[in-house]
Amino acid sequence: MTTNQLQVVLVDDHELVRAGVRAEIENDVEIVGEASDVPSAVEVICASQPQVVLLDVHLPGGNGPAVIEAVADREVNTTFLALSVSDAAEDVIAVIRAGARGYVTKAISGPDLVDAIVRVADGDAVFSPRLAGFVLDAFSVEEPAPENPELDLLTTREEEVMRLLARGYAYKQIARKLEISIKTVESHASAVLRKLQLSSRNELSLWAANRRLLD
Repeated sequence: MTTNQLQVVLVDDHELVRAGVRAEIENDVEIVGEASDVPSAVEVICASQPQVVLLDVHLPGGNGPAVIEAVADREVNTTFLALSVSDAAEDVIAVIRAGARGYVTKAISGPDLVDAIVRVADGDAVFSPRLAGFVLDAFSVEEPAPENPELDLLTTREEEVMRLLARGYAYKQIARKLEISIKTVESHASAVLRKLQLSSRNELSLWAANRRLLD
């Protein structure tokens, strides 16, 4: 999917924030609607049915999870990416439990935000490493770490790639961190998904979280 095919709705209660986000990304995606509160967000999303919704966490008339749940009740198929000034664990966990595919803060750059939009549209889970930790902890709290015989299927390098993928790192970040090529990262990522019988990075993040592999 190319970026100019992606239709996006912006949901934020501050007009200046929406204008700033629009200016950063409108050359790469098609912005098909904006909203400033929960009721208008639900109506705009249901009417335009975008591939991705950039969703603030705190809104007049409710919050981000309320938007996600209302849209789900109306059986509209879209993907939510939280974009918030907050990096509080409770905000991150609440919106992800509601069904958002990722969570980034407003400190993100324009190009990185476009990359995050494309990735969630393709089925990936997108978090900064710090925020990914909140999600992983939330899924594993007060549960014993299970045995993971599936790890025996992976080579040492594949396991390294798997852990970074599950934490939300992009391929280019993994390549730089492990000092290997992006093509090699892509090859390892494909092998990991195939061996673990998973279909997307989102499934991989949840798989790793449930097994407490990234504590």
